Amino acid sequence: MEQTNHPVALITGASGGIGSEIARIFAKNGYSLALHCHKNKASLAQLTEELSSSLDEGQNILCVTGDLSREEDVSHLMEEIQSSLGTIDVLVNNAGITKDKLLMSMKPEDFDDVINANLRSVYLTCHSVIRSMIKQRHGRIINISSIVGVNGNPGQANYAASKAGIIGFSKSLAREVASRQITVNCIAPGMIETKMTDVLSDKAKEAILSRIPMGRMGRADEVAKVAWFLASDAADYITAAVIPVDGGM
Repeated sequence: MEQTNHPVALITGASGGIGSEIARIFAKNGYSLALHCHKNKASLAQLTEELSSSLDEGQNILCVTGDLSREEDVSHLMEEIQSSLGTIDVLVNNAGITKDKLLMSMKPEDFDDVINANLRSVYLTCHSVIRSMIKQRHGRIINISSIVGVNGNPGQANYAASKAGIIGFSKSLAREVASRQITVNCIAPGMIETKMTDVLSDKAKEAILSRIPMGRMGRADEVAKVAWFLASDAADYITAAVIPVDGGM
């Protein structure tokens, strides 16, 4: 695979509903893509096949796998991307997990696993790309948080803590690197239609909808459009922001 002049975006958790829509909009706009997943390799392969049929000349896709909470996995993944595609221009941290339980039933490993997968991974990926972005005096980091990280939610103390941590981390990093023309922003989705929400009962969905002023769940492509906006020149002067995509929730 030859390196080209196409900008490069790394999208973590690209096999999921939101991640795949982010991949589609970046591919459409001329990016070469490094698409990451941890376990769902079949879905990632399917997405890659779909996107490959419409790429421009020189626009490439690389699939990478690994546990982003492990330093050695991230290091290997970044070396593979650099070798195959070149320097990362846009990092979209979308990978994450849930292990929902009321706190009284939450085991230490339930807390640690979510913090590591959702928050430690953001530290490791950002730490890996920030030096090259500073060197080229340009970069975009877009971290997918959650409205739960802003408001909290019963049964999700671990998840809420990880997503709130992403917001604090992003705001701090944004202030460190703003003078190098690097922006760091968060998107805070509300209830988005994905496989994760498909398993909810009708009663649970009704309870959620009653809390959303717009009266519907969001779509994954609506989150992806905000990610693309934050990566574009239109967002040059936006950093340390948290943009909710939650229908007013």
